[in-house]
Amino acid sequence: MSKPFRTTRLVEFHDTDMAGIMHFASFFHYMESAEHELIRSVGYSVHSRVDGQLLSFPRVAASCEFHSPARSEDILDIEISIVRIGNKSLHYQLEFSIEGRKVATGKISSVCCNVEPGQPMVSVPLPAEIKEKLTRYLA
Repeated sequence: MSKPFRTTRLVEFHDTDMAGIMHFASFFHYMESAEHELIRSVGYSVHSRVDGQLLSFPRVAASCEFHSPARSEDILDIEISIVRIGNKSLHYQLEFSIEGRKVATGKISSVCCNVEPGQPMVSVPLPAEIKEKLTRYLA
């Protein structure tokens, strides 16, 4: 079994509500940041030119289930795994924790798209080289 990609994130004050608890919407920003870190870890960017195409990975679905609060200045441990690599899509699961305490579980689905400026976005098959590099995070 592959190991998940791991990163950390400081809960910033501006990501909390009046009670000092991390706002639910902030989890979605952190999920996207973790996804981008994972993509960079294998040598790509969220906008990469591959085989002559400018590729990006817009999200088509995202969800998050909350288990316990995170507060301003907590350090979140984030694990992201790829649960499925499709022909054109990537499906992630994210686990948020603080010192082993489960905080939230998220899911993201992204589609590989050609995003040339001035042209409509078009979904395209994931290049084999990207699939190969991402399989190390396949759960």
